[in-house]
Amino acid sequence: MNDTIRILRASFPEASKVVWRKATRRLLKLRLDLTGADQAKRIRAERYQRGREQYSSLQKADAVVVSFGKSGRTWLRVMVSRLYQQVYDLPEDTLIGFDNFHNMDGRVPRLFFTHDNYIGDYTGHTDSKVDFYDKKVLLMVRDPRDVAVSQFFQWKFRMPAEKKALNDYLPDGDDSSIFDFVMHDGGGLPKVIEFMNIWARERDNLRALSVIRYEDMRANPHDTLTQVARFLDIPADAARIQEAVDYASFENMKKKEADSSFRMSGARVAPGDKSNPDSYKTRRAKVGGFRDYFEDDQIAAINALMARTLDPVYRYDADATADSKAK
Repeated sequence: MNDTIRILRASFPEASKVVWRKATRRLLKLRLDLTGADQAKRIRAERYQRGREQYSSLQKADAVVVSFGKSGRTWLRVMVSRLYQQVYDLPEDTLIGFDNFHNMDGRVPRLFFTHDNYIGDYTGHTDSKVDFYDKKVLLMVRDPRDVAVSQFFQWKFRMPAEKKALNDYLPDGDDSSIFDFVMHDGGGLPKVIEFMNIWARERDNLRALSVIRYEDMRANPHDTLTQVARFLDIPADAARIQEAVDYASFENMKKKEADSSFRMSGARVAPGDKSNPDSYKTRRAKVGGFRDYFEDDQIAAINALMARTLDPVYRYDADATADSKAK
């Protein structure tokens, strides 16, 4: 079967869901307009709606990949997609998106990727991960200082104004410095740490959990992807794992993003502005790169916040150097 037709057929169910989600969100906004709802009520209603949509996918998923935004999930997703492509002879340049690969070959699980930022608004379980207890969960984490800096560039160059309001980021048009953004409770370091801490507290309540760190994946991608393949029961040998690692190299991903080579992935893997390197989804891939943006006293304040609040289970030492963590 022609790969394009195969992809379209497999993606049709999810595409239909996207159309339905957009239609229901438009109807929700229309209803809120007609009732004169204030901004707070609008945000609560939309977060609830998104949470309901994501909870539906969670319930159907065979496995879940959870991460805070800008933790390297796209890189992982490309590698996992490449493994499935090799093992089950699936079309190249198409990323796994919940059930599209499953629809092409039933042996591929329904893999739900989530930043876990809306489900609790629907279920009410904002202080626990009970919604995930019976799922196989792959949790991807990254040094929260690097995440917060990446979030700054996401906020500044890629994020729509309504998404900023929806997720309590600094408002659109705000001219805060990168330091002020990183220290802000909404989209900055405190929010990243809060996300990581609740997953740390809940880790023993999950049926199956595997935690991978971005830094370990940078230092030894073959070993980390091997861990991922075993956890997700992907029957890939060492040669296929290495091919997936090579395929998902930073240089290749940057090129594919610039060329819009990942079909059916939309704006998720596309630059906001091709002429601006800070607007790319694949931006720097540097461990400890947050240090490049701050003065010494600012770095000290950032490190102190992390040392004081982050659960040590993740093994991020606020005083460690970038080089020592990359080894």
